[in-house]
Amino acid sequence: MGLFVNILIAAAMAFVVWRLGIFVLRSIAHPPEPPGEGQLRKVDLRYRCSICGAEVKMVQASEDLPEPPRHCMEDMDLVAPPFE
Repeated sequence: MGLFVNILIAAAMAFVVWRLGIFVLRSIAHPPEPPGEGQLRKVDLRYRCSICGAEVKMVQASEDLPEPPRHCMEDMDLVAPPFE
């Protein structure tokens, strides 16, 4: 009887691992849809003021590559690549 229970438990665990693997592969194959217009997206952009050297790290924006912020009445320079 003990061998039958062990085989049953092993089969149940194999089924759970198999279903979990299928779930992970499906979630990778179908990435989430991009956010709608007006919603914030995650970005990782760093800007530096060319006049005074102040730096800004932007983590959310309404676009993938937004216009640079202004500081000292000038547009700041992008110092990190937008896609790392």
